Amino acid sequence: MSAADVLVIGAGITGAVAALELAEMGARVEVVDRYGPAAMASGWTLAGVRQSGRHPAELPLARAAVARWQELDHRLEAETHYRQEGNLRLARSDAEVETIKALVADQKAAGLDISFLADNSAVRAMVPALSASVRAASWCPTDGHADPVATVNAYLRLAERKGVRISTGEVVQRLVVNGAKVSGAVTRNREISAGAVLAAPGVLVNRLLEPLGHAIPLQHPLVTVLRSAPCPPVVAPVLGVANANMAVRQEAGGHLRVTSGAEIWTGKLDEKDGKPVARTSMGKIQETISRVSHVLPVFADAEIESVWGGVLDLTPDALPVIDAVPGVDNLVVAAGFSGHGFGIGPISGLLAAQLVLSRQPELDVSAFGFGRFSNLSPKDHAALTLHG
Repeated sequence: MSAADVLVIGAGITGAVAALELAEMGARVEVVDRYGPAAMASGWTLAGVRQSGRHPAELPLARAAVARWQELDHRLEAETHYRQEGNLRLARSDAEVETIKALVADQKAAGLDISFLADNSAVRAMVPALSASVRAASWCPTDGHADPVATVNAYLRLAERKGVRISTGEVVQRLVVNGAKVSGAVTRNREISAGAVLAAPGVLVNRLLEPLGHAIPLQHPLVTVLRSAPCPPVVAPVLGVANANMAVRQEAGGHLRVTSGAEIWTGKLDEKDGKPVARTSMGKIQETISRVSHVLPVFADAEIESVWGGVLDLTPDALPVIDAVPGVDNLVVAAGFSGHGFGIGPISGLLAAQLVLSRQPELDVSAFGFGRFSNLSPKDHAALTLHG
């Protein structure tokens, strides 16, 4: 039987950050993931690092995360390809102009450096490749983007150098709970003894919670993601839109990575070559190309290199759960990030690590507790829109 002070389940951004933070706090840590680093949401994501458009409860986390992102390459001794190149959220209609105006007013009042670009010429001064269909936009210069796979791997490599054991391709079948405490987990190969467990397995979280009589009320919509072959520089900021039904960023290597909005999904998660696969449809691919090309015409001529579906763990209020499981104090969950967890990963992983060691989190996490779901009805579920 192997042993750890803390077992981290999930090698996405949250689990990777938590593992490093825990090791630096002196804990013996093991990370277990059924696939590998950034194999699910952290790899599927657009990978924006965004404060603008955040829920008020999440905004302090986003601002704290941005401060960490600026020093992350130095800290991790690796390239995350983080670029603080801003975020433009576009309005394509009169109604969307009003939505953007309201967003800017609310977030200015919260202290965010954000401004309203009132016409097409002001927006195209930022990104000349945009079309005449764009009416206005919000502009947040301190937002940015990064490479999700490089970032997660950089965290895990440093964690490993600090003594963290990383086990991939290993499925956690169940948690072991004795009385009011979790004592470890059982995989297909072995039993892992642990003083505490941090569950950060993304969309699979309820497979661990349901046998314990708990669950997060999740929906699992699908986002269609397209990645072009490398292109000349076209767009530096991340692009979003008022109703969140598309987004664009250009990666450091020139690839355009674009996403659809979140759509109701009735498919199932498959596996191919040991990796999870969620399949989108031809119709969704066409729809995404059309929406993106409407605001960024050069995308219509870009060569497509890859296409995939990304499954969201969407909570009723589109906010994550970062909390101890009721009645099991040494079992902490960090999941339900609803499509916008990557950018806040450097701080949400830290907060989860502090919770699992029974330390006071350095930011308020009361909005991210299990208790908020106690009086939930089906109609209370968040709209199927991607907030990232």
